[in-house]
Amino acid sequence: MTLRVLVADDQPLIRGGLVALLAAAPGFEPVGEAEDGGQAVTMASDLRPDVVLMDVRMPRLDGIEATRRIVAAADDAISTGHEPPKVVILTTFDLDEYVYDALRAGAAGFLLKDTPPTRILAAIEAVAVGELLVSPVITRRLVESYAQVRRTAKGGPDLSALTPRETEILQLVGQGLSNDDIAAQLFLSDSTVKTHVKRVMSKLGLASRAQAVVLAYESGLVRPGIFSDR
Repeated sequence: MTLRVLVADDQPLIRGGLVALLAAAPGFEPVGEAEDGGQAVTMASDLRPDVVLMDVRMPRLDGIEATRRIVAAADDAISTGHEPPKVVILTTFDLDEYVYDALRAGAAGFLLKDTPPTRILAAIEAVAVGELLVSPVITRRLVESYAQVRRTAKGGPDLSALTPRETEILQLVGQGLSNDDIAAQLFLSDSTVKTHVKRVMSKLGLASRAQAVVLAYESGLVRPGIFSDR
């Protein structure tokens, strides 16, 4: 399967480099280039890429709001039989509140702009199949930096729609465990865990596993210092 990728970055050098990387790699196809978030939203709707590489800081419409709009259009995409694109944020700093807000808005993960080309390609493949893109260690540092402040300021999200088992699943996802890890810990089959995760995501309106991690912290289900490093 060829993965179709839209690149959104206001810096021509970075944008062109990513497009060239994708064009030269087997199994990848760059389908468009956007210079700002507004173009990214329009092109994501028109071109229906599998993955959008989105710069977090762009003029006119930044990557956070662009991500939010692309994720918000996901229901329409699903209803017409199309898989919504996964958004990967491109950033210069791993501990960046803009990145946190983008994950909160539904981005599937983030990449540093100095990430080696082979890892960029591997990351695109990972998020295309729904895996958590960023490493647990980096996610922990980022989320712990901001989630507790947000929870204190705004109050935690409402989890009352979840069953006790679904709440437990969300807590383990928030700790950075994979579906295989959760299945082993709870003595469940992989398919059962996948079903629970899907129901949690649906009930809470979550677009990505990274978004579930953020919500688990903001709700207080996961406390600083207990994120899995696996």
